[in-house]
Amino acid sequence: MTRTALTSTALLTDHYELTMLQAALRSGAASRRCVFEVFARRLPEGRRYGVVAGTGRLVEAVRAFRFGAAEIERLRAAEVVDSQTLDYLAGYRFSGDISGYAEGECYFPGSPLLVVEGTFAETVLLETIVLSILNHDCAIASAASRMTNAAAGRPCIEMGSRRTHEWAAVAAARAAYIAGFATTSNLEAGRIHGIPTAGTSAHSFTLVHEDERAAFEAQVACFGPGTTLLVDTYEVEPAVSLAVEIAGIGLGAVRLDSGDLLVQAREVRAQLDALGAEETRIVVTSDLDEHAIAALAAAPVDVYGVGTSLVTGPGAPTAELVYKIVAREDRAGEMVGVSKQSKDKVTVGGRKWALRRLDPRGRAEAEVIGTGAMPTAINSPSSPQTRPLLVDLIRDGQIVADLDLGAARTRCQQSLAELPARALQLSRGEPVITTIFQG
Repeated sequence: MTRTALTSTALLTDHYELTMLQAALRSGAASRRCVFEVFARRLPEGRRYGVVAGTGRLVEAVRAFRFGAAEIERLRAAEVVDSQTLDYLAGYRFSGDISGYAEGECYFPGSPLLVVEGTFAETVLLETIVLSILNHDCAIASAASRMTNAAAGRPCIEMGSRRTHEWAAVAAARAAYIAGFATTSNLEAGRIHGIPTAGTSAHSFTLVHEDERAAFEAQVACFGPGTTLLVDTYEVEPAVSLAVEIAGIGLGAVRLDSGDLLVQAREVRAQLDALGAEETRIVVTSDLDEHAIAALAAAPVDVYGVGTSLVTGPGAPTAELVYKIVAREDRAGEMVGVSKQSKDKVTVGGRKWALRRLDPRGRAEAEVIGTGAMPTAINSPSSPQTRPLLVDLIRDGQIVADLDLGAARTRCQQSLAELPARALQLSRGEPVITTIFQG
């Protein structure tokens, strides 16, 4: 992955984070050691698992969470906080610790995706940027995982840039790649994150030429016969014949972007084979989601291109994650658990540890989460097989996380392979494993 310097992320936050800081500085609570955790009370309706994505972006955003002269002047001019608070913010550097689920890991309700430790002043300020990144990226990765599983090994191309905010598109491409998408159409995602990019032409390229023949000849002359020709600008059958005539039987692929894709894919496959182009692939696009991909499982489709439904996290545009304080330092200097008791929003106090319990075949049985000391009898002959889930991301303010995108992509495959087979069902259901809390 290619790292690029971020500008300050400090104002990518909510007003009340800073007013809480001001009041805490006055009360003396700002210096209290605290633990915040990110978790989901529930998965989006009908989902059986979630996928962690965005932690790589998150640790970079925390490093760039600095109040420079421009940010301080903006807060001063808008009278957001007082001068004492501005002085604190001018020297703000997160010096605490962050641990969490490794990027690409599957998660479930109650899973402590992120554990943020430091003073109240340090940790409270990160709430909005943490949730902004994780809620978006986890939603995209979770949707992308359902799509790649429905594709059953056939490559998926992320091509949703024109359906979302320009920078959300870059983040979406990254999250989708972690969850198994092969390529992206977004060049900035390729530049920043090293994701392979792909793309050939749209209908406008065909329409700007005098006819389809002129367009195909121009594209093949430029990119060679291995290119992908879009064959449904006019009529599909004559376009396929023309494509093979011009490119030869070595034509790389044809793309279908409209109509009944199941019927058309079968007809085009038969036509290509009859013309001797048995190796020419069929790429389908046109508002695909996981259900449409699954419906094409029996069709002779080689590649799926997914846009709108991916970048909007179909049916679940947010992962519904929250950032809650679970422990604080008391007057004696001891850490004590704290919890919210409001109706339907109860939290479990205390800093958490997390394990995934596996059966003898290595299949996940439960998410085991607890407070206090983690059990020492891990993987002993007398106890169930378990796997610790929390890893260090930031220590003493310094990034220690493995930010390799390829590693996150592999981890996602491995984590998903641990889950029971019913995790891959697209019908609505409950989380595929249970979450067990141990006090």
